[in-house]
Amino acid sequence: MTPLLVVLGAAVGAPLRLLATRVAGRGGRDPAPGTLVVNIAGSALLGLLLGLDDVPAGLAALVGTGFCGALTTFSTFGADVVRLRAEGTLGRSLAYVAGTLVLGIGAAAAGYLVAGGL
Repeated sequence: MTPLLVVLGAAVGAPLRLLATRVAGRGGRDPAPGTLVVNIAGSALLGLLLGLDDVPAGLAALVGTGFCGALTTFSTFGADVVRLRAEGTLGRSLAYVAGTLVLGIGAAAAGYLVAGGL
């Protein structure tokens, strides 16, 4: 049953990630902001889920592993960093890395605290 819940969550998270990236990249603009937004949102939601007491295993699989796992994307983040660097924007690529780490971890911590964790 757990693998099915992961698949169901991913079936919703992955298209949302694609939509965010396409909206951010419309008109030839950089898709990196879309990747940043989904990574922060997914981190916040996962932090919220982890901060709750006694989360059923099925819900953790559906939302945590499936939805958040498919919504957030380390591989696209990595590709964005490489592309930004290849375009000659060292400062922007470093700011993107730092911003993603700080905002993602901050969002996860905030979600955790909102849920009553710690």
